Amino acid sequence: MYVCSCFGVTDRQVREHQEAGACTPRQIASVSKAGTDCGSCVRRIQGLLGRGACPGRQLETAAQEPAHAPVPVPSSTSVAEAA
Repeated sequence: MYVCSCFGVTDRQVREHQEAGACTPRQIASVSKAGTDCGSCVRRIQGLLGRGACPGRQLETAAQEPAHAPVPVPSSTSVAEAA
């Protein structure tokens, strides 16, 4: 079945690209042009890829986020001493 009628990309082709490592609509677009003209197929491509299509992407995002240390809250005595 055609997913992208603008460029004649089928659901089978999207799955083949996914098996080859493409896991986002943008990556599918870069190898097939699907989703780059009218854009109406992007949601269908997302549906075919499914959630969690990019397991490494979640790990990369978590690794890029800075670790947040708790901010020390001054006690009432140290606030009074500072004033």
